[in-house]
Amino acid sequence: MKRLVLMRHAKSDWAFDRSDRDRPLNKRGRRSVPAVAEWLATRNHHPQEALVSSAERTRETWSLLGSDATVRFLDDLYLAEPEVMLDALFEATADTVLMIGHNPGIAELAHSLVNQTPDHPRFSDYPTCATLVVEFDVAAWSDIRPGTGRVLDFIVPRELT
Repeated sequence: MKRLVLMRHAKSDWAFDRSDRDRPLNKRGRRSVPAVAEWLATRNHHPQEALVSSAERTRETWSLLGSDATVRFLDDLYLAEPEVMLDALFEATADTVLMIGHNPGIAELAHSLVNQTPDHPRFSDYPTCATLVVEFDVAAWSDIRPGTGRVLDFIVPRELT
């Protein structure tokens, strides 16, 4: 059994004259992440490994989660297509993996993996810091296929703060 926690980075700040890759989180984003971290903990979704885009906003989202999981910051996950995200996931070794990425790729990946979409009005647009927890009945990450994941949970931060 494998469990994936698929998270979009928290709300970023456009006030700075920086490249897209270097944008930090804004105040709302920095408030959202601890709320999602608490939600994950209370539901016992503790990742053992994290695959995180190397962008500033994803790195900051990761940092604010306060997780002790092993982390890899991957340049390939920056604005990645779902296929690239899957390739990174196939290299994971832990049973529970957190992936933090960007839209539209993260939303497309979420939609492609689940066997039934959650009955949630925000799942289709996957807003900032939206988090899906999905489980796969496989022995290795490389065995997962589109449409085979069972949704355990889905949340958006506005429901928590």
